[in-house]
Amino acid sequence: MSTSTLISGQNIQTLPRQRTLLGDAARRFARNRLAIVGMIIVVLLVFAAIFADWIAPYPYDAANPTMALQFPSAQHWMGTDEVGRDVYSRIIYGTRISLSVGLGVMAIALLIGIPMGLAAGLMGGPVDYIIMRLVEVFTAVPALMLALLLISVFGGGLFNVILALGIVAWLDACRLLRAQLLSLRERDFVLAARTLGATSTRIATRHLLPNAMAPLIVAITIGIPVAIFAEAGLSFLGLGINDPIPSWGKMVGNALSYMRVYWHLGVFPTLAIAITMLGFTFMGDGLRDAFDTSMNR
Repeated sequence: MSTSTLISGQNIQTLPRQRTLLGDAARRFARNRLAIVGMIIVVLLVFAAIFADWIAPYPYDAANPTMALQFPSAQHWMGTDEVGRDVYSRIIYGTRISLSVGLGVMAIALLIGIPMGLAAGLMGGPVDYIIMRLVEVFTAVPALMLALLLISVFGGGLFNVILALGIVAWLDACRLLRAQLLSLRERDFVLAARTLGATSTRIATRHLLPNAMAPLIVAITIGIPVAIFAEAGLSFLGLGINDPIPSWGKMVGNALSYMRVYWHLGVFPTLAIAITMLGFTFMGDGLRDAFDTSMNR
């Protein structure tokens, strides 16, 4: 029921606050406990990545052969590896590497996928046909195999891993954006803007792309742990991050020869990968449900 107030002799009616898509999504997200847990995990990971130099008790490459293969203790909370490096410190610094890979891969995927999806969804016709046939060609090759091929050609290292995974990760962004644009460009608000004389660029930037951002945000959030897991797999095979830069996957791979006795070498980096995957997955699922208008009550 609306309320009325008397100001300067005029009766002014107070209108109810207008609800917005982002406001409704934020409320639905806040009601999802698993999404909140995932967001807390992601925030802690980002904090550890930014302040790794202050959180880690030792440099990630500080080797001490006299302290090699030590079990967890008060001095080394997660023990030491085969050359005496502190496992806890390397896991903390590995957070920075993993998030750098996840964000870097998604940035490259969006830089390629968004223009391609925009061109396919807006221009249609031959442009759409060519782009979708290109997508089908890339889809026919397993993503991991293509990444392995690119890394074999360009070599390992952080930059090359991000580049190789980014080149194979743009397909989802392109297909998703194209599908959203094909659905949105026939909506009434787009037809009205076109009738009023809005240019194609203005329609794309002011009407279509903002309304297609919600699914893209969800895809990015879910794509980050996929990229992190892919990097861990490549490093596990010895084709990812080069020593002495810490990578959780490489730490697990190096631990295989010692796991029967020195369990801590593989357990702690594996837990780090699992917790990171869970955090981003919970948050991504929460964002997907939050932006789903059918969830609105």
